[in-house]
Amino acid sequence: GEKAFVSGADISQFEDQRAAQEAVARYEAMAEAALTGIERCPVPTLACIRGWCIGGGVNVAIACDIRIAAADAVFSVPAARLGLGYRYSAMKNLVDLLGPGMAKDLFFTARRIDAAEAKAVGLVSRVCPVEGLEALLAEYTQALADNAPLTIRAAKFISGEVLKASPQADLERCQQMIRDCFASEDYAEGRRAFMEKRRPAFKGR
Repeated sequence: GEKAFVSGADISQFEDQRAAQEAVARYEAMAEAALTGIERCPVPTLACIRGWCIGGGVNVAIACDIRIAAADAVFSVPAARLGLGYRYSAMKNLVDLLGPGMAKDLFFTARRIDAAEAKAVGLVSRVCPVEGLEALLAEYTQALADNAPLTIRAAKFISGEVLKASPQADLERCQQMIRDCFASEDYAEGRRAFMEKRRPAFKGR
């Protein structure tokens, strides 16, 4: 929306939903499933952020592949002000994206950062004036739509595997996805289009 991407969990409901251990476990499982669903989406995901992006909203944004923001965006992870624990997967995503130093800075202080600082630390890729956000979103989605789907899908999967510890990475699947790209009709089309100085028409096969 115009005021918030995600303004965070409703703290007034914490007494009912995140006080007892059983309730906390239910809430955490639900949140984990939601973020995992975003991360495992085989096609690129893009977070378009205006206004407040707080707490769980930062988790949702980080779960996406690309983040763009309007100049009025504000980010914060205020867990330390509430005394709640942050699960491993959410903290790992924050550390993987920002590095341990900046992740600790934001987490320990619970401070708010504006869109300019978010871009400077790598939390978002692009920042634009509020009135230009829809145009920037259209530019990004068109760029993704114009490029080779198999290549993008392989890059997304392999990027995720790179972040895993080496024994856990599915290197065979990574190699297979690369082989599939080179064996695809799209690779042949890309070569032809380059030689013919025209835009390729990719089909995802």
